Amino acid sequence: MEEEPQEEFFYCKGAATQVLKLGSFDCRPKNESKTSSKVLFLIIPGNPGIVCYYKLFMQILYKILIPKYPIWAISHAGHCVPPEGMEMMEDIELADVFGLNGQIEHKLAFLRKKVPKDTKLVLIGHSIGCHMILEMMKQEPELQLMPCIWEAKKWYRSCKGTIPP
Repeated sequence: MEEEPQEEFFYCKGAATQVLKLGSFDCRPKNESKTSSKVLFLIIPGNPGIVCYYKLFMQILYKILIPKYPIWAISHAGHCVPPEGMEMMEDIELADVFGLNGQIEHKLAFLRKKVPKDTKLVLIGHSIGCHMILEMMKQEPELQLMPCIWEAKKWYRSCKGTIPP
């Protein structure tokens, strides 16, 4: 039986936000000691930013990861159906929270508030989520990112001429 992601709803920058969490919630690999490194795989979706779309992908990725690093997926601001009793908005902190720049700031605010500062991040973007990640890296160069994008660049350069157009 596949492990099911846990749902969490909260306000981020005043907008309803949904996060699916699979694995350890303290950003350490499952069954690892409190001294092991904190690593988090975070999925930033395409548009629409509905995280349930990524549930199967999260389960497959989690199944093949050793050690079992946590995998989270964050919705775009307002791209979720909040639970009963929760409104879509609460004291909006950012005028443009639903625009592209607001969505980028929404993700950065989430990282600042919900992810331990010493956590190494593996950011996985889908479509506009990739663009958001690149913009986040420009705005917050101190994010502790794993070197996947840079390794992909090296790989592409070494394969130049061998990949069909």
